[in-house]
Amino acid sequence: MCGIYLLLGSNLGDKQTNIKKALRAIEISSKVKKISNLYETEPWGKTDQPPFLNLVIEICTSLQPTDLLRELLQIEKSLGRVRKEKWGERVIDIDILYYRQLRLATSQLVIPHPGIEHRKFTLIPLVELDPDLMNPITKKTNLEMLNNLEDESSVIKLSKLA
Repeated sequence: MCGIYLLLGSNLGDKQTNIKKALRAIEISSKVKKISNLYETEPWGKTDQPPFLNLVIEICTSLQPTDLLRELLQIEKSLGRVRKEKWGERVIDIDILYYRQLRLATSQLVIPHPGIEHRKFTLIPLVELDPDLMNPITKKTNLEMLNNLEDESSVIKLSKLA
């Protein structure tokens, strides 16, 4: 099953290497169908930390949402992610943005990711991969959400992941 979008980010250590390692780990159980360019982005939420490198991928997987979340959390942990504070610095962060058109809200997982329509660093790479994908909650496409965005943080397109 395709149409599952993940946001990967890192702002500690060798950020590109951290993202590459996460991608390789994701590829063990899922097929990476598309990868956006890499973006350097200002921290969001907690701004007194180093800038992030972010990208969005589309994957195909047979994992159900909660199993995918469990796997992504294990990948983060195996790469050295330590959760100290909300929006704090991190070696790697992997968020499920969309799982096809599924709407899900549990104590552990909300799909689509509730921050999509407010975050430039998420929408720009999402629009690169699929501008016409409709958010099942807002009923707006990724491009419509980006065009209506008030977030003025810096998001600089770098290149494809080397």
